[in-house]
Amino acid sequence: MKYFQLEYLKNGQKLKKIQKSSHKIEAMQDFKASGMGVFITLEEVAEPLSVKLQRVKVKVSKFFSVKKVPLEPFIASLRQIAVMLNAGLPINTCLKDVITASGHKRIGEIFTTVLTQVESGVSISESFEQFEAEVGTITIAMIDLGEKTGTLDESINKLADILQEIYDNRMKLKKATRYPITVIFAMIIAFSLVITMVIPQFQSMFAEYQAKLPLPTLFLLWLEHALTAYGPFILIGAIGVGTALSIFYKRNARFRLLFDKYMLKTYIVGKVIYLSMIGRFIYVFDRLSTSGLPIIESLKTAIGIVDNIYLKEQLTSIAEAIEEGRSLTDGFKETKQFESMIIQMISAGEASGSINAMLDKITTIYRNKYNYLVDNVATMIEPLLITAIAGFVLLLALGIFLPMWSIAEAVGGI
Repeated sequence: MKYFQLEYLKNGQKLKKIQKSSHKIEAMQDFKASGMGVFITLEEVAEPLSVKLQRVKVKVSKFFSVKKVPLEPFIASLRQIAVMLNAGLPINTCLKDVITASGHKRIGEIFTTVLTQVESGVSISESFEQFEAEVGTITIAMIDLGEKTGTLDESINKLADILQEIYDNRMKLKKATRYPITVIFAMIIAFSLVITMVIPQFQSMFAEYQAKLPLPTLFLLWLEHALTAYGPFILIGAIGVGTALSIFYKRNARFRLLFDKYMLKTYIVGKVIYLSMIGRFIYVFDRLSTSGLPIIESLKTAIGIVDNIYLKEQLTSIAEAIEEGRSLTDGFKETKQFESMIIQMISAGEASGSINAMLDKITTIYRNKYNYLVDNVATMIEPLLITAIAGFVLLLALGIFLPMWSIAEAVGGI
C-alpha cells in the first residue's frame, strides 16, 4: 500500500489529507466517493510519522501484553472439559460451563473466542492457534491429536497431566529458592542500613582526630557517599539496565543464545535449568508419542516447550536425524547433552521396540535428579551465603574498629 497527499477545497478553504491506497486512481476514486470536497491535486508521499509511531506502539504493546496464561487455572479448565467430554456432553456445552466457572479473566476470554469459532464450524485446534503464544504449541498439538483420533477427552486429560508436571516442577523450584533469596535480600537491606546510618556517625570522629584511615574504612565511606548522594540514580539505573537487558534478550536471538549457553555453566543454576528443561523434553516427548502423535511431530512439539534457546538448538538435531532417515540414538548422540547411560537406554529401546518404556524410565531418572537437586538447593547455597555474610561482617569490623584502635593509641600516647 502507498500513501498519497490530496489537496481539496471545502467551504472555500484549501485543505490537505493523507490517504492510503494501492495506486493514484484508487485514491482519487475513494476521495470522490467520500464527498469531502472539490479535488485539486494528488501526490505520492512517504509513510507519515504518525503511522510509523502507531505501528511501533502496537508492536510494543503486543510485546509486553502477550504472556503465557497461568497454568493452575488453565489446567483446572482442561480437567473440567475432559471430565464433561468423557460424560458424553457436547463440546460447546463444555466450553460454556468452563467460561462460567473460570475465575481468570483472560482464560475466560480465550475460551469465549474458541466457543464462538467452534459454533461457526471451525475446529477446536484451529480456534486455539491464534492463542499459541499464550497457551503453547503443546496445547494445540494435543487438541489436534484428540480431534483426529476421536479421543478428545483423553488427549485433553493427558495435556492437563503434562502441564501439571511442568507446573509442579516450577513450584518446587520456587519453594526451594525462597529461603536463599530472602537471606540475600535481607543482607542487602542490612548492609545498606549500616552503611547509610552507622558509618556517618564515625566519620566525624575520624575527621576530628585526623586519623589515617585504613583501606576498608575508606571503602565504606565511599559506599556511604555513593548510596546517600546517588542512591536513587543507582536504583533507577539498575532497573533501566535490567529492563534493557530483558528487552534485548527477547529481541536479539544471538544475545539470547549466548546468555542461555552461559546460564547452563552457572553454579547450581545451570544444573537446575538443564535438568528441568531436559526432563520436560523427555516427559513431553514420551507422552506425545505414547498418545499416537507421529515421532517427528512429537519431537518438534517437545523441543518447542524448551525455554533455553541453546538447549533447544542442540535438541533440534534429534528431529533432523529422524528426518534424514537415521536412528533416534544417532540424534541423541549428536546433541552431546546426554550421558552415555541415557544413550544406551535409547539404543536398547529402539532395538527392542520398546522406546516408550525406555523414555518413561528416563523421565523417572531426570525427575529424581531434579527433585534431589531442588530439595538440596538451600544446602548447596549455604556455603556461599555463609561466605557472603562473613565477608560482610569482616568488612564492617575492619572498617570501623581499625581506625578506632588507631585513635585509641593516639589518645593514649598524648
